Amino acid sequence: MLRNRDKREPMSYLERVRRPADLRRMGAGELEVLAKEIREFLVTSISRTGGHLGPNLGVVELTIALHRVFDSPSEHIVFDTGHQSYVHKLLTGRQDFSHLRKRGGMSGYPSRVESDHDVVENSHASTALSWADGIARANQLRGLDRSVVAVVGDGALTGGMAWEALNNIAEGQDRSLVIVVNDNGRSYAPTIGGLARNLDALRTMRSYEKVLDWGKRTLQGSGPPGRLAFEALHGMKKGIKDVVAPQGIFEGLGIKYVGPVDGHDVDAVETALARAKGFGGPVIVHAITEKGRGYTPAETDVVDRFHAVGVIHPETGLPVAQSGFGWTAVFAEEIVEIGRRRSDVVALTAAMLAPVGLAPFAEEFPERVVDVGIAEQHATTSAAGMAFAGLHPVVALYSTFLNRAFDQVLMDVALHRAGVTFVLDRAGLTGDDGASHNGMWDIALLRTVPGLRLAAPRDEQTLRAALSEAVAVEDAPTVLRYPKGTLPEPLPAVARQGSVDVLARHGGVPRVLVVGVGPMAHTAVEVAKALDAQGIGSTVADPRWILPVSADLLGLAEQHDLVVTVEDGLATNGVGSAVRDALAQTGRDVPVRCHGIPHAFLEHASRAQLVEAFALRGQDIARETASAVATLADITTTEHQAG
Repeated sequence: MLRNRDKREPMSYLERVRRPADLRRMGAGELEVLAKEIREFLVTSISRTGGHLGPNLGVVELTIALHRVFDSPSEHIVFDTGHQSYVHKLLTGRQDFSHLRKRGGMSGYPSRVESDHDVVENSHASTALSWADGIARANQLRGLDRSVVAVVGDGALTGGMAWEALNNIAEGQDRSLVIVVNDNGRSYAPTIGGLARNLDALRTMRSYEKVLDWGKRTLQGSGPPGRLAFEALHGMKKGIKDVVAPQGIFEGLGIKYVGPVDGHDVDAVETALARAKGFGGPVIVHAITEKGRGYTPAETDVVDRFHAVGVIHPETGLPVAQSGFGWTAVFAEEIVEIGRRRSDVVALTAAMLAPVGLAPFAEEFPERVVDVGIAEQHATTSAAGMAFAGLHPVVALYSTFLNRAFDQVLMDVALHRAGVTFVLDRAGLTGDDGASHNGMWDIALLRTVPGLRLAAPRDEQTLRAALSEAVAVEDAPTVLRYPKGTLPEPLPAVARQGSVDVLARHGGVPRVLVVGVGPMAHTAVEVAKALDAQGIGSTVADPRWILPVSADLLGLAEQHDLVVTVEDGLATNGVGSAVRDALAQTGRDVPVRCHGIPHAFLEHASRAQLVEAFALRGQDIARETASAVATLADITTTEHQAG
């Protein structure tokens, strides 16, 4: 028995795995113990740090089989939406989860910096098939005889990009590409659509276990499946078409189909994968798995609370600290109130019904909610069609996912002056999920859309007001953006100048206008207080509707010597840049200093750490502003003396 030199205790099977080749020396009994140890490790570790728990518990045996059949990293394994890659990390030598998703620790998604075994770092779904197609084409052109594997969830197949890729993959009959469909019936929410109904037939039939056994025996060539097949088909609720439908869908495209296979049976999955690899062309391996497998709180949960968790009690799955009333909860309440007043208001989302706060609306108005699956582009253009037909659609997404539908916002909604409201949750710095999840691009992108109006509420009251104002607009797209997390304290205005809220005035002669965008209005107030302590007068303003830049804000800016903008979007081409450009166009010579997120992809870290790193704390901005004011004073003095 191998021993740990420090503890002098027997090493676990998981501790023995330093690279995928170590798995190939294990027998069936050892692999079963390994799978159990991996699940125990995941529950223990993720309960301490937070992270994606349910998806990883569901792919333990599947990932073990993948690494026994394919020789990673020379044979690339591409994970679609990398939140299911924790087991892959464990099996490729990364077993320190103590700082998962924390600065300096391991990413919550695949990361090329961490390992040569990782390929795709972004966590936007439905992309893996295109990646795999590109890699397979490159291998062919370079004369490399290597397989490529794409691991996709059934939810990812609701995205149009996946079907664009399948259409092209089907043309490459001589390219070795294995597509593993990890079919658990869920993305973040239950998977929807026609494909989902076909796949679901295999999970809901009375003779489900017999079909899996039939599939296993057929793969292994252990005898004629005739009687077993007949019994399985006889027990189906909807008849024979439900068992052959998935095969028909894919083979109709010219892609071979293997399955369904029990995704929690290492031997069955390994056999299926080996057979698929041997075909030498594109193959679908359909593996049926259970999200949250082996962890009772996740297995019995009906709303998928364990897809991603914070710090939890591992025994119960309950959070260690209850989160406060958040931005999403306010939207959830207010959209229901609006729905009661206006029967024309409908809601759309892309596989994120509960996370974006639409579950209460769906419960009260089920016929007025559309979940399109992972298809933001379709949601946006469909909303334009709804607006044309007399409804007012509210499209609720994470900010980062609107990036995928920019062309549709521009050409289908804005060009046609459609009254569609977009509600962007998780805007600004989200931090822990890394580069692909920070909602930092929306303002810069949407600033280029003619006629679009964008609001950034600073607290609960302004969020409720902005939503009501947004759905009242019927001739242009409107957008609301707000961050992840708990609501800040209310920040009432002390005065109103046209459409602009004045939040504070300090000092006798206001020299600096500090413009706070959304929740950064609180930071702007801190800046003004710090400037006041240095004898610099200032005004704090919240424009609330930040695009287009209002004439009222420009008039207020003209009354000051310097404008300082504070935002949680890109400093380049953000609100500050828009204010500067608008002032220049009107001939008003007022300098603008922009404070925001740098034009770069960000490493994972907490929001507070990123705010500090980018000098976005009140004290940092006040220090830079005081220096700028001093410079302006020197320039004025020099010009006066020269005059």
